[in-house]
Amino acid sequence: MAKISYILIIVFSISLFNSCSNHWTGQPAEIKQSEYNGPKLKKSYGAYLAGRVAHLRKNFNAAADYYIEALKEDPENRELLGRVYVILASKGRISEAAKYAEISLKKGDKNNFTYIIMGVDKMKNGRFAEANETISQLNGVVYKEFIIPLMSAWGYAGQNKPDQALKTLKIIEKEPSFRALYHFHAGMINDYFDRPDEARRHYEIIVNEESMEMSFRALQVITNFYIRNGEKDKAIALSQKYNDEKLLADMLKKLAQNVKKADPAKTAKIVDNPNVGMSEALFSIAATLRQGSAGVDLAHIFICLSIYSNPRYDLAKLLLADILESREMYGEANDVYDEIDEESEAYYSAQVKKAGNLVMMQDYASAELLLKSLALENPDNYQLMLDLGDVLRIRNKQDEAITYYEDAIKKLPKIENQHWVLYYALGISYESLDDWKKAEPAFKKALSLSQNHYLVQNYLGYSWLKRNLHVNEAFNLIVDAYNQAPNDGHITDSLGWAFFKLGKYDQAIEYLEKASELEPANALISDHLGDAYWFGGRKNEAEFQWKHALIMEDDSGELNKKTVRKKIKYGLEAPLPLKYDPKLVEEKAMFIVQE
Repeated sequence: MAKISYILIIVFSISLFNSCSNHWTGQPAEIKQSEYNGPKLKKSYGAYLAGRVAHLRKNFNAAADYYIEALKEDPENRELLGRVYVILASKGRISEAAKYAEISLKKGDKNNFTYIIMGVDKMKNGRFAEANETISQLNGVVYKEFIIPLMSAWGYAGQNKPDQALKTLKIIEKEPSFRALYHFHAGMINDYFDRPDEARRHYEIIVNEESMEMSFRALQVITNFYIRNGEKDKAIALSQKYNDEKLLADMLKKLAQNVKKADPAKTAKIVDNPNVGMSEALFSIAATLRQGSAGVDLAHIFICLSIYSNPRYDLAKLLLADILESREMYGEANDVYDEIDEESEAYYSAQVKKAGNLVMMQDYASAELLLKSLALENPDNYQLMLDLGDVLRIRNKQDEAITYYEDAIKKLPKIENQHWVLYYALGISYESLDDWKKAEPAFKKALSLSQNHYLVQNYLGYSWLKRNLHVNEAFNLIVDAYNQAPNDGHITDSLGWAFFKLGKYDQAIEYLEKASELEPANALISDHLGDAYWFGGRKNEAEFQWKHALIMEDDSGELNKKTVRKKIKYGLEAPLPLKYDPKLVEEKAMFIVQE
């Protein structure tokens, strides 16, 4: 049977970012400029180039439109046809994708994905028997033992053939990894056909067997079933059984609230037509493929097919947005989050993720506004307070950031190791305000909770050296941090700077040069390297590094450009090295990781 690890292999040969569909029996037809001599072909080539640029920039809608324009002038270009239907599908333009998939199939395309797109489109248009006929053309063990049974079962449901649907679905039960998936879809099919006893039998296997994983979607569907069938108490108990400290916690909380206030007489079926069931099948396939990075392109298209089948499916939208985020398409992900209604159980989680994407896009002002509005609605959410503190810290609103960090600490149910990040962030804000009396204990708390995480070790050690405090211990912390992350430019800079502060200029130069290679655009590292060069007798190189520091952006807030200009003009006077224990430092230096 088809194992999950096998399914995660790219079986369709689809890539959204390269050629998109190298699925011909021979070499894919390349578009060569020399082939475009006539007016029509020149026009096609121009449209193709514009599409290729849009494609590489991840503007899939524009890429698809340009490729379609190119196809009008060059309709026999099979490579281009393959690109078009894949990109259209990835943007949810499924009816258009199905048209081009059919054309491509007729021209010899041997990619199974043509059948999937066409089959889903036929399902959407109520042509259930045709959909199953199309899906049956898929060839390969993964299709026959996983994808065809899931999709065809709902095609048979559309044809009002429940027994055939269940018989087809049963194929996937043979694989132990898919038992929960089998019972979930079997329960939904029986529920759709008003067979509550059979539906309950399948659902309760998922509920009662500890080996079965309860997905959030299964929780939604099964509690909905209990409510409609006079078992609201069971629905409430089930909704309160699960908890999660991460993003899912808010969805679970909202679901429990909705179950508690639900009116059985007004509660409708979630799966109320075969296309909603097909959407569930496509979501299940996408979620399985998403488990491995190799399947992200396929998951992207399957989840778009799922949303096409059921445009109200908010969990599918969350998965699509997650895939877009993995592609660093943060604006597009936020467009998807904006489609989720405020009443949805996924709404709050979507808004939190949206704020995170605004941060990734460096739109910190918008992120701050959004997080503050969410904080008003959820004043007891410590994670939200931490996120808001982080945004305010980035915006250099340190006093306000500290307020939210301290508020977050007060809201912690109990302090655990994973909360080191909160104390670390609090220490950074206090240190930025030069309030070392409050920063130091925060860093020490973070160090203890994190069990000596290299970020905390580096920050605390470097901060001590800046203040000429605890020199031996500071050096130890920085070495330990470096040994954990020898290719982190900032930590390598700290180690070089530590040697500089101890008057060991040759060693300082060695590590500061490495830091400069790792972070060539870092102004503070260039400044540090310039200082080391000066006392290492390399004054011309020192002047070059200082000048380089002046034109670089300083994200540390530590660089004093006025001081740098004075160094360029007058040089440096020899500093007094910090007092340290030579034996301890030399012994520690012996354990520095060598690459």
